[in-house]
Amino acid sequence: MNLKLKSMPLAVLQVVASGALSAAVVFPASAQQSQGADSGEVQRVVVTGSYISRADKETPSPVQVLTADDLKKTGYTSVSEALRDITANGQGTISQSFNRAFAGGASGISLRGLTVGATLVLIDGHRMAPYPLSDDGQRSFVDISNIPFDAIERIDILKDSASAAYGSDAIAGVVNVILKKEYKGTALSAEGGGTQAGGGRTVHVTATHGIGDVEADGYNVFGTIEYRKQDPIMLTQRAGKDWAKTNWTSEGGIDLTPGAVNAITPLPRTYQPYLYNPAGAGGAGNAANYAFYSGGCANYAALQANQCTFVDPWAQLQPKTENINVLAGFTKKLSDGWQLNVKASMLESKDSVESTPVAYPPGSYVGNTSIGPGIIPHQVGVISSFLVPANYPGNTTGAPARVYGYLTDIGARINDVDSKSYRLVAELTGNIGAWDVAAYAGYTKVETEQTYHGYVDRQALYNALNDPANPYKITGGNSADVNAKIAPVFSGKQNDELDFVDLRGTRTLTALPGGDLAISVGGTYIQKKLNAPAADQLSSGLINGNAAFVIGEEKNAAAYFELVAPVLKTLELDLSGRYDHFDTYGSSSTPKIGAKWSPSEMVTFRGTYGKGFRAPNAAENGTAGSTFSYNTIADPVLCANGPKGDPAKTVPQYCSFSPAYVQVTTKDLQPEKSKSGSFGMILEPVKGWSTTIDYYSIKIDNQIVTEASLPGYDPQYVRGTPIPLTYADGHTETPSVGPILYANSGYVNANSTKTTGVDLNSSYRFKMGEYGNLKVGLDWTHMISYTLTANGQDYQLAGTHGPTVISGDTGNPKNRAQLTLGYDKGPFNATATVNWIDSYSVLDPSTGGANDTCEDSLQNSNNYFANGNNYPTHYCRVSSFTSTNLNMAYKVNKNLTIRGSIVNLFDRQPPIDAQTYGGTSIASGTNAPYNPSLHQTGAVGRFFSLGANYTF
Repeated sequence: MNLKLKSMPLAVLQVVASGALSAAVVFPASAQQSQGADSGEVQRVVVTGSYISRADKETPSPVQVLTADDLKKTGYTSVSEALRDITANGQGTISQSFNRAFAGGASGISLRGLTVGATLVLIDGHRMAPYPLSDDGQRSFVDISNIPFDAIERIDILKDSASAAYGSDAIAGVVNVILKKEYKGTALSAEGGGTQAGGGRTVHVTATHGIGDVEADGYNVFGTIEYRKQDPIMLTQRAGKDWAKTNWTSEGGIDLTPGAVNAITPLPRTYQPYLYNPAGAGGAGNAANYAFYSGGCANYAALQANQCTFVDPWAQLQPKTENINVLAGFTKKLSDGWQLNVKASMLESKDSVESTPVAYPPGSYVGNTSIGPGIIPHQVGVISSFLVPANYPGNTTGAPARVYGYLTDIGARINDVDSKSYRLVAELTGNIGAWDVAAYAGYTKVETEQTYHGYVDRQALYNALNDPANPYKITGGNSADVNAKIAPVFSGKQNDELDFVDLRGTRTLTALPGGDLAISVGGTYIQKKLNAPAADQLSSGLINGNAAFVIGEEKNAAAYFELVAPVLKTLELDLSGRYDHFDTYGSSSTPKIGAKWSPSEMVTFRGTYGKGFRAPNAAENGTAGSTFSYNTIADPVLCANGPKGDPAKTVPQYCSFSPAYVQVTTKDLQPEKSKSGSFGMILEPVKGWSTTIDYYSIKIDNQIVTEASLPGYDPQYVRGTPIPLTYADGHTETPSVGPILYANSGYVNANSTKTTGVDLNSSYRFKMGEYGNLKVGLDWTHMISYTLTANGQDYQLAGTHGPTVISGDTGNPKNRAQLTLGYDKGPFNATATVNWIDSYSVLDPSTGGANDTCEDSLQNSNNYFANGNNYPTHYCRVSSFTSTNLNMAYKVNKNLTIRGSIVNLFDRQPPIDAQTYGGTSIASGTNAPYNPSLHQTGAVGRFFSLGANYTF
């Protein structure tokens, strides 16, 4: 175990070294600090991961608790922002800022870096319908950006496997969002803010009202409505920042500024298009083969001198979002100690993702892959020679010509996602004899509507360009009707429904020396219905875009039990198990055992061991399909010897391109299976100081992966009909083979992943009398190992970029830490939160050679150094990143509280990540070199907000 601290921020080191946290570990805001902690009142609560209530809130499993107050003190206004900073979050996290994601408009959490598909998100301990658009078209997850911020009572984060309690999808842990169960009175809150550098203006307003006291009146009814709007942030608003640059020539790389001529783009696309005659004598080096237009690039000399570059006005760092959340709750005391609780909500999240306009095809268009239910993948809309005629207005080349540029008259591609989540859950609790009984029934559904703007029908565009009477004007000024025919606005709708019933009973069996032997038994039935087709224009191949679709149903019946045995006053044993039956593949059993031993009041040891599983979902074994690309290749026929080969045998456009893969399902998949364990101790040497350390180990076997991600995968490409192509020497001919269209890739049970690490957390409260109170908390996660096994080969990926094939290539740092410093005196309190992310390598050894050296990573991923020159070795590692948030509040009187926050107080900039593909895409075909999943706070920059809360 190697717990190096050499690059941790000085602030964290000083706190650790001071002795205040010398025993360091887990607990910035644990359950022990919740209700009744100061009064000495003994309360029995149900802790996430267990169904049996207990007075001791520390179970054998480590649980981190974020209260509503903790969330507000982060300075954020959304759940996704707050959870992004927890130290157990890792590789595979989904960010709303990834504008090319399959699951556009959503955010997901990935505990232990095992993807969003291995983390179970619950609301009030119950399942919620997943987001209809799966991550990478495969992994099902709950959208955390859609959860109402001000309706939350607390969030429990269970950091080890919980499949025995909750079933499939809980391999890496559980995030349980507990909403307010009742409210009496009225509360109003409003806050607004914006970034110092521009963009990102945010408005957040909430109103809550409730009547009735459950104990005194026998009922409570409350409702809350929340509105949040956040403006976009464009890359142009961060111009001049090192991490936003596109010109790498000062470091020996390539000028990737849009419109620049470089080693990989001899004919760049400019803001206003120009024409080029590929058949002209002298090829690209002859100025007579070009035609330029007034108001655009002046001439050939200006183009070659990179005087026709432009700043991408469409690159988006943060999308525009809007949330409207309505929640209502009703609690009623019934006779004989029974109680009914009903909660209903409608949560709407709107997201608008903008990206570069469609470009004119450079000479030919290979078409779109038609994919959908019952459709055999095939190409649609192939245009062998995408040229404007010789008599096209302004074509001075005297021959048919290509168009190089963007359809700026149509504008940016915009994907508007409107997601509505519906939830109705009823809970009935009471006693039957010695049993505490709870019955639950729930209906949950998520509907998304994606509306597409600026997506082009290439065939319609080609016809318009070649219209002899009224040809389409590449310089702009076309009528709205003409633009609408070329780029029609269209929509697609998807929905995911999850319904459940659950019956559970808990009772004590007998007295043991340490307390009562308690048992809980129950059964649950879950039904899922997913209908997520792509928009007709995409699935038909008429328009190019994400044509992923998933359609399927799943029924899951389960029985479970839990036994808590305090066999001694110092020793507690926990045993639980679950049996699940799925109609899609069969049955699985998942046991778990835990123990907690307290040899003294100051020291407690705890540990768990369990098995888990993840059932194949509809995207993997149902009716589903998608297209994707993840690697850049040279066509083995059309560019056999690379771009420096024989010009007469080399087609430049096929020397560096990303082929399409068609993802297909596999019916006989088996579930992923896991083994997990934890061992730790809780230290409470003095009153007010709680410290824990926990070691974790999770191994997942039989992982369901796409064949294309396996090292050594040999794709069998499907080629189209041979079409005329222009070679590097300028001549045009029809080769013996057509261009690569796609390769099929099925799902297989192939890989295994094992990750181990340590969570260290500590919290201490200094009471300083008349000088107030000081609270210090540290949460630190160290990844010891992250081993991916594929094709019998082990790849150590801790501290690297691997595995890059999942969720936006988000990086896998070994260490993450969060330091919290809080001060309060009378009506005033202030909290500073320091979030630190360790450095990590750009390598990914698991890609089978594409990224196993620094040179490969820097030259293959984003083309920054694809010219083959020496590359800057300092980009071989992504630097560590530290951001500090400051939140202050002052209680003016018993009703009014004023709050102010500064996120990224010191305006720390994100480190350059030259490997990730998760950064915003730029018109030149590259990505902004920063990692939004880890360093988005730096890209946003210093953010100020001010608000007030009023209760009466």
